[in-house]
Amino acid sequence: MTIFRNYATYYNLLYKDKDYAGEVEYVHNLFQKYRPGTMSILNLGCGTGRHDFLLAEKGYKVTGVDMSEEMLAVANSQLSSLSAHPSTADSQLSTLNFRQGDIRSIRLNRTFDVIISLFHVISYQTTNEDLASAFATAKAHLKPGGIFIFDCWYGPAVLTDRPMVRVRRLEDEDIQITRIAEPVMHPNENIVDVNYHVFIKDKLQGSYEEVRENHRMRYLFMPEINQLLKAAGLTTISCEEWMTAKEPGVDTWGVTVVAD
Repeated sequence: MTIFRNYATYYNLLYKDKDYAGEVEYVHNLFQKYRPGTMSILNLGCGTGRHDFLLAEKGYKVTGVDMSEEMLAVANSQLSSLSAHPSTADSQLSTLNFRQGDIRSIRLNRTFDVIISLFHVISYQTTNEDLASAFATAKAHLKPGGIFIFDCWYGPAVLTDRPMVRVRRLEDEDIQITRIAEPVMHPNENIVDVNYHVFIKDKLQGSYEEVRENHRMRYLFMPEINQLLKAAGLTTISCEEWMTAKEPGVDTWGVTVVAD
């Protein structure tokens, strides 16, 4: 996914207001509910590691996997910087690591209590073959009695509350970003092409960069999720609205699925 080469440079700024702490607390509670005693976690599609650092702070041993070398460079840079803070360095440096790889094919030759795949990573698997391969990766790395937790775009809501053009403007002391998102739906494929036009201003040098990206997203329905999980040797044990635990409906854009 070469789109994330440019994305990595401004990813953390773009999502600086994302409630990572709340999301980690949410999945932590799912661990306690469905897999008490969880110690080891594999994060498929970890990005810059924001969830992983917070999980490590809770005492979990976390391995993050991502295809993007640029995203992982950000994560590893942050991990290296922990050495300057002895109070946190020892615990996190020993319980957190990152690996480069494709979640559809990577095999680490070890198993984990919990596999997670957050922030719509599964929706980036746009074909049935991609989804089957990603689910097979989760199955291959699960300990007996382990659980697989992921979130994705939920089809009933996408078709009811259709994606629309959105504009975001953000800045920090170094850069200023304007991002325009223009979605194009492909209803016969259950796919939305989110076309991003990004303007980045370097505030220190006064220079500009313009980036165009296409994020192809698959929205999913529970019957196909159940079938694909079953084909991978997994069983759906829960489906709920992301973060709220409500029953999914036509206004639920993001669902959380728990499988074992």
